[in-house]
Amino acid sequence: MIDRLAELAPGYDRSGDFPAESLRVAHTAGLLTATVGERYGGRGAGVEETARILHALGQGDPSVALISAMTLVAHARQAAQPHWPEELYARVLKESGERPVLINHARVEPELGSPARGGLPATRARRTGGGWAISGTKRFVTGAEGLDWFLVWATTDEAEPRVGTFLVPGGSPGIDIAGNWDQLGLRASGSHDVTFREVEVPYEQVIGPAAYGPGAEQDNRAGAAIHLPLAALYLGVARAAQAFFHTFARERVPANLGHPVARTERFRAAAGEIEVLLTAAEELVFGGAARVDAGDVAYTPEQALGARVLADRHGVRAVEVAVRLLGNPGLARGNPLERHFRDIQCAPVHAPQADIALLAIGAKALGL
Repeated sequence: MIDRLAELAPGYDRSGDFPAESLRVAHTAGLLTATVGERYGGRGAGVEETARILHALGQGDPSVALISAMTLVAHARQAAQPHWPEELYARVLKESGERPVLINHARVEPELGSPARGGLPATRARRTGGGWAISGTKRFVTGAEGLDWFLVWATTDEAEPRVGTFLVPGGSPGIDIAGNWDQLGLRASGSHDVTFREVEVPYEQVIGPAAYGPGAEQDNRAGAAIHLPLAALYLGVARAAQAFFHTFARERVPANLGHPVARTERFRAAAGEIEVLLTAAEELVFGGAARVDAGDVAYTPEQALGARVLADRHGVRAVEVAVRLLGNPGLARGNPLERHFRDIQCAPVHAPQADIALLAIGAKALGL
């Protein structure tokens, strides 16, 4: 399955098209519903299994892995604390057995930026006779073109405004996908801007809403269930880069050397550095995920944030070492290392970014 994703990845990277075939491969393997709760007949994959799934998908195609991650997290949250209308979620599960059903939150806004840095949404939910009308623009909505459900973070237009997440079906009238995702890495993730123009949703299709105020803002300390799997995803990218580096080192035989460059001290030392970086990061990520699954109360949110910061740094560094050693071949568009190098640059971009994470970790360390 991973080999098939890796086979398809270069084409999707070049075109930037939505990776529909690759997602069908992931769906057929049962990965898109792995976190569906046991109460709903799912296998209820925990944080460690989710991390390992995304690590494997990241080796094949991290764009597919990221789109999958958003759906896996949505199911995991429902398993932990049911919040979807019961009949609606039952319909989602039924359809998920037949085809890939993709879900993602729409939270980032043009003016606000990421909610990880504070603030409340400008997107508005207006009360109507039968429910809500949603208006506003969201940025970086991963998988936008293929989403069955947008979970839109918005503020109500009530006299005393509240903040909630509105369950908006993909394909609803009034949804405009900009098609403007044109980034260095994860080109097939389709993280486009999406504008909602008076998009109608039924009254009951809302999570919350909560009173307007600081309590409605994002908690950056929460979410080990997403921080650790996301870190694992990008370590998968780094492992794919490492695999290409090893292949190159074994097969490259310069005429003036007479044997593979893998036998030189320079390449062996670099291979050792890459392995140490990735093994240490995986120990932190998978070990932390196992502690979360075990309910270890001594494992703090700050430790999960720290694991992600270090894993991102180690993954980026490992790929840089490989590229630097290969020189021009490492940056050639015709080999996968160049793509892995671009994709791994996206690791530190996900919220909360390192500076926000380190503020939380530092506050904890100082006892504030």
